[in-house]
Amino acid sequence: MNQQSYQQRSRDLIDGLKAVCISNGLGNDGNEYKIIVQTFLYKLLCDKFAYEMKRLEPELGKASDWITAWRALPSSNRQLLERKLGPDVPRLTPEQLIPSLFNRLNEASFASVFDDTLIAIAAANHEIFAVRTEDGEKVPLFDRLSEYVTGSRDKRDAFCRALVNKLVDFSFEHLFGEKYDFYATLFEYLIKDYNKDNGGKYAEYYTPHAVATIMAAILVPQEKRGDVRDVMCYDPASGSGTLLMALAHVIGEENCSIWSQDISQKSSSLLRLNLVLNKLVHSIPNIVQGNTILHPVHREQNSPSQLRHFDYIVSNPPFKMDFSDFRDDLDIDANRQRFFAGIPKIKPKDKDKMEIYLLFIQHIIHSLKEGGKAAIVVPTGFIAAAKGIELQIRQKLVQERWIAGVVSMPSNIFATTGTNVSILFIDKSAHDSVVLIDASSLGEKVKEGKNQKTLLSSLDEQHIVNTFNQRKAVKDFSVVVDYDELTEKNFSFSAGQYFDVKIEYSDITPAQFAEKISGYGTRLVDMFAKSRELEVEINKQLKGLSYD
Repeated sequence: MNQQSYQQRSRDLIDGLKAVCISNGLGNDGNEYKIIVQTFLYKLLCDKFAYEMKRLEPELGKASDWITAWRALPSSNRQLLERKLGPDVPRLTPEQLIPSLFNRLNEASFASVFDDTLIAIAAANHEIFAVRTEDGEKVPLFDRLSEYVTGSRDKRDAFCRALVNKLVDFSFEHLFGEKYDFYATLFEYLIKDYNKDNGGKYAEYYTPHAVATIMAAILVPQEKRGDVRDVMCYDPASGSGTLLMALAHVIGEENCSIWSQDISQKSSSLLRLNLVLNKLVHSIPNIVQGNTILHPVHREQNSPSQLRHFDYIVSNPPFKMDFSDFRDDLDIDANRQRFFAGIPKIKPKDKDKMEIYLLFIQHIIHSLKEGGKAAIVVPTGFIAAAKGIELQIRQKLVQERWIAGVVSMPSNIFATTGTNVSILFIDKSAHDSVVLIDASSLGEKVKEGKNQKTLLSSLDEQHIVNTFNQRKAVKDFSVVVDYDELTEKNFSFSAGQYFDVKIEYSDITPAQFAEKISGYGTRLVDMFAKSRELEVEINKQLKGLSYD
């Protein structure tokens, strides 16, 4: 089965699980995403375990029923085989695998069998696969999913049988030997119903694959990828991890560790799922669910009072959000270095428009190692704001020579929000110039549901990446400026302000000039006449209005 077929089968699986939820009264229920994501995770753990067992013992892969063949092995052989499993491989028993549960579908109280299986897997894999919270607690892999269904035991049994029936049709096993770049579209499909505005004040937006690709390719240029090893990659508002996955792919999963924090429980669960898919299980202990701005948890091992510093940081932080409930809890003195440009004020009349992204930008700058690199999605208004915290941040980046460049993206690059965005590239290495790109004219406009979205082609993406990495000036597209020029322009990062304004002249005779002026005059006379006619008609209509 090729990748496209796997994608379609995977979409069918997700749709099937959603259909089971809908038929049991859980469609759009607050617990639906837990059921979908946890069932999908159970499927992945089973298939990853099967893949690794068959890789270690090829004879199992040749058997028509590999679980029976595994059970038939001498006890010492089974134990030796299981000891060879890597630390990133889940530990399961034969009874916990999907085919074994499928063979028990007709048992009474099947919901209890199903729930007990998930809870046992969670307990056995708690240390590696559980996501922790900011206070150090670990969130279990699985809940008792049948308990989300209201009604009789028979109804819960039927619900769990339906879930298992959806899981037996095909396997992800053969995909665990590949990189999962193609999974970006599938993952977006999986989470599309759970990252909408109905998430309230913590609503999330899926970062488009094109944005993630551009950020990763600029941070780690093709010619330097073999030199990047043993690095830490961080996102303080990671969501489901799209940006981190793209970065890890270009660096190499074996050459990096992933670190993140996100306030959303569902995003942390989805990120864990993404790490399992992308051979990054070793980084799950670094995934934390919590408030990065109020309680940043990643700290230097030998100096707990200091925030940890990272080699690479990528982020698409929330732009505007009401954080008035914890703003006053931010210790100004303790955070003076982190929030060097200040903390946005509370907006009493419109708290949801408080610019929390300005705190994330400052946190990222503070968390970046010397020589480290970062890429941040920001609202385009940030790059040229004439005053306030925005200006102070840009001024700091210029004065320290940390700003490497900016790419202003096309409008509607995010289908779920009309906010124009730019990507801010920071590099704490020495630079002589800054690349500013206006990519607003690129891409194709398409309709996605009720929204309009701009899609960048692979050629568009490559054009942006090549222009940035080669530091090229392209007419009406990019400029390369020095830091003095940025200072003269009030630290503006808008490419358009640096484009040359050219006035084209053409030679014409006095007769041609007179003819043009005469034509302009004639058209103006006609327009004035039509304007007077409209004035008369409007007055006539107004006089005809009456109050009933």
